[in-house]
Amino acid sequence: MSPAHHPAVVQLAAVSDASEHRTLIVALFASFVVATLAITVWAGRQTRSAADFYAGGRQFTGFQNGLAISGDYMSAASFLGIAGAIALFGYDGFLYSIGFLVAWLVALLLVAEPLRNSGRYTMGDVLAYRMRQRPVRTAAGTSTIVVSIFYLLAQMAGAGVLVSLLLGIKSDGGKVLIVALVGVLMIVYVTIGGMKGTTWVQMVKAVLLIAGTLLITFLILWKFHFNVSDLLGTAASNSGKGSAFLEPGLKYGKTGTSKLDFISLGIALVLGTAGLPHILIRFYTVPTSKAARKSVNWAIGIIGAFYLMTIVLGFGAAALLKPGDIVASNKAGNTAAPLAALEIGGGGGSTGGAILLAVISAVAFATILAVVAGLTLASSSSFAHDIYANVIRKGRATEEEEMKAARWATVLIGVVSIALGALARDLNVAGLVALAFAVAASANLPTILYSLFWKRFTTQGALWSIYGGLVSAVGLVLFSPVVSGKPTSMFPDANFDFFPLENPGLISIPLGFLLGWLGSLLSKEEPDKGKYAELEVKSLTGVGAH
Repeated sequence: MSPAHHPAVVQLAAVSDASEHRTLIVALFASFVVATLAITVWAGRQTRSAADFYAGGRQFTGFQNGLAISGDYMSAASFLGIAGAIALFGYDGFLYSIGFLVAWLVALLLVAEPLRNSGRYTMGDVLAYRMRQRPVRTAAGTSTIVVSIFYLLAQMAGAGVLVSLLLGIKSDGGKVLIVALVGVLMIVYVTIGGMKGTTWVQMVKAVLLIAGTLLITFLILWKFHFNVSDLLGTAASNSGKGSAFLEPGLKYGKTGTSKLDFISLGIALVLGTAGLPHILIRFYTVPTSKAARKSVNWAIGIIGAFYLMTIVLGFGAAALLKPGDIVASNKAGNTAAPLAALEIGGGGGSTGGAILLAVISAVAFATILAVVAGLTLASSSSFAHDIYANVIRKGRATEEEEMKAARWATVLIGVVSIALGALARDLNVAGLVALAFAVAASANLPTILYSLFWKRFTTQGALWSIYGGLVSAVGLVLFSPVVSGKPTSMFPDANFDFFPLENPGLISIPLGFLLGWLGSLLSKEEPDKGKYAELEVKSLTGVGAH
């Protein structure tokens, strides 16, 4: 049976065809877009300097920044991808929730405060403090842009799936048009609002997402009389897998390769957050290192509550829907949460189902818009500040020229993301984000940690670490089942999946650390121990921090 004629999709189309429901859906989407554009224009009028554009003038409190970090981190992967992975694979899908949450401890303990104290706007600032500016800034800028584009792929894929599902669009052209619309909106947010506008949009989105997720979680638990055992039991029997649905091994653990894939995924998720550019730049928006610590504490609390709820969303979708319905709607399971909202509200054709579906889909769309804005800002800031101002113009660019370069970079990155997002529309968004985590952990994290904590680290070590981690991670992804060789691959009809694992972290992350160490040992450059001592004092105490 084709996806277009599957009962779940037919029901959904029927909901969309009713003019009153379509009006509600479009009104919710439009209201969020209009509200966030108004915030962006308001913030844009207050963006006068580079510090305003890159770091929001460093005026946000710990709570505000914690809320914005949550909004930046709780992406389409969290809301759509994890719920889908749990709905299809049970316990093994739940591992994404654990990985994404535990990763914050690494960011809090090792990176948040030292990074806030050591840099101005980007990761390149930290590296350039004690190394040769031009090569390390070029490397840092390149890495930031590549990681951001990988992450943007997931958000674009989620947007295409979500809006197509909601409005009953089945044609590939329609889905590509939706991806393009999201790309245009993110370009507008960043070019006009900068960090101030993006931060306020992320705060609004975080509140909406928590409220929407809380509502669906409550309704699912209420349907099962708040009996979690009953919910899990129904999910297991409805999945067709029985008790195996609630045990490890449904996706990972069947073979030696899938066991290695699980280890690779776990390493990437836990280590990746501390190297994600759009998360790292958030630490520069607060006035003090104490506020940076407080913002991470708030973020952990908010994100922790959200990931607990994704477990209910995923198992609730498995209990309420047949696996065939989920897969027919989207091969990777990305529509499980919206379909569960439709079902819990009364099913296809009901007003309650249509309202819940519209609300949850609008919240998910808000999630996507806010995250793509943060990612685009991170990559365009790194290009303008690291590559344009300090490498191409050799530090002679004015603030106005730098901000102009950031805006042009935003347009270019937006166009690339739209093109790649159209290709990735059938991939699971949680899996796509895991790839971005792997690239970040391979290229960025080793360099940041070595730079902050190892006095013998050299420019050559930084370049080997960044480029080695980047090339190995991206290269392994290109030759993995994510890109070719499977029905759910980006190119399902091609077959060049020479690397058997879906996540490269197991190979590329240790390689990034190894190359940083080896490059420094083999370097003829004598490390500047005085500069390292200055950086150490600055990173630990905040003395002299911007």
